[in-house]
Amino acid sequence: MLDRAGVRDSTFFVLGADGSYDLGLNRFGRELDSWGVRSDNGHENYMRDLMLYCRFLHESRGGKSIWETDHHDLRAYKMVRLRTDGPDTISASTWRRSIAALDKWVQWSLHEGLLTREPFRYIDKTMMTPQGPKRVRVNAEYEVDDEEEPLHIVQFVDYLLWRNVGLRGELPDGRPDPTWRGRNGERNALFADSLVYTGMRLGEGASLLVTEVPPLNVHRVLGDVHLSAAVTKRHKARTVYANVRTLRAWHHYLAIERDAVVARARARGRYERVDDFVPVRRAGRHALTVAGAARAWSYSKIGPQPRQRLFRVDGAGRPEEPLALWLGEDGQPLKPSTWQSAFRRANDRCASLGIDLTVSPHTLRHVFAVQMLGLMLRQTIRALGQREDRHFTRKELERLLFGSPMRKLQLLLGHRHESTVHIYLDLLDEFQEIVLSALAEWDAQVAALEAVKVAGAAA
Repeated sequence: MLDRAGVRDSTFFVLGADGSYDLGLNRFGRELDSWGVRSDNGHENYMRDLMLYCRFLHESRGGKSIWETDHHDLRAYKMVRLRTDGPDTISASTWRRSIAALDKWVQWSLHEGLLTREPFRYIDKTMMTPQGPKRVRVNAEYEVDDEEEPLHIVQFVDYLLWRNVGLRGELPDGRPDPTWRGRNGERNALFADSLVYTGMRLGEGASLLVTEVPPLNVHRVLGDVHLSAAVTKRHKARTVYANVRTLRAWHHYLAIERDAVVARARARGRYERVDDFVPVRRAGRHALTVAGAARAWSYSKIGPQPRQRLFRVDGAGRPEEPLALWLGEDGQPLKPSTWQSAFRRANDRCASLGIDLTVSPHTLRHVFAVQMLGLMLRQTIRALGQREDRHFTRKELERLLFGSPMRKLQLLLGHRHESTVHIYLDLLDEFQEIVLSALAEWDAQVAALEAVKVAGAAA
């Protein structure tokens, strides 16, 4: 039945309370790609949010189906999810994601003619955008009455403790834990480092290919990683930078741990049993050639799921190894859900040892942002000849970074609008130099922290 419905392996779908398969609802799930939700993690979250709402309707709203819902149901659901004390209470950000999933379902259902009117109430609201204030239409239940939740921040030094204890299996004092039975600790720690030092999202880091790892040579202090539009959020390609420490660790992983995993998988004939794969003849940093294809296939066109199926092949077309960077013990590419499980286990281990730290892959983006902002502020202040220990107000910092230099240039050139002088930014290298210098300083700080740890262990 699932084959007839077009449900592929690893597709998330919803069953009714009686085990029925809702063709319309699950077709929405299969078409999320074309509606802007491309990552596996996004698919899973959207379908889980819909499933939970369907369960609420069935159990608490008289057995209603989602196709019979209205704004009264959504308001009641909001009260249950946000206002009821207990383990199932969710955060404001999770609630907004639930609303996003329901709004996407409404848009799709109206487009497909499965709904004749909007079941929920929408209001106009003024929101700030990069282009200034803008009137937008939002779900009336999108807003949360409470004050905005504080951003969950973990200090970099605390991240190192969480990584070493939770992922590597050390004790809080840095000694090896003789009871540790975890596997792949170094690989998992390297993945976490890859996110924290580059600012990549979980799906972006999990989708990396071996050929996208920058080469390592004595003249490189940073590695540029080109994230294609097919794997990034909102499909905007960008470049991130890996410091020399991370770059060396990637190549060490490739040459030793990953190579050993591939060798074992070959010896056990695991790749001989792979049937649903894309045969890759040649692969470079930006494109690959599929066996039998006349033209190269750009990475910008290869999404997260197809990347899991890319395999190098021998002359006879037999799969030799995956092109994915991160592999499990069976030699197969790892899915984002595997990393989420690893983070949860690390959190549980830290809690069992009295370490009050909860870290998710997205937390590491905050660590990166805060660390880099602080470093770039110091770099900018130095470049402008200011003392680093001077206390700046938030308004002074904003003026220092954005207003003052550009405003002076505008006045000197006689332009009417400050935005006009932004064209000159493309002619300067100083802004990239600030980023590169900040990354180099961060690398030096990490080396100093590790040196202190080694000295303490020796003592």
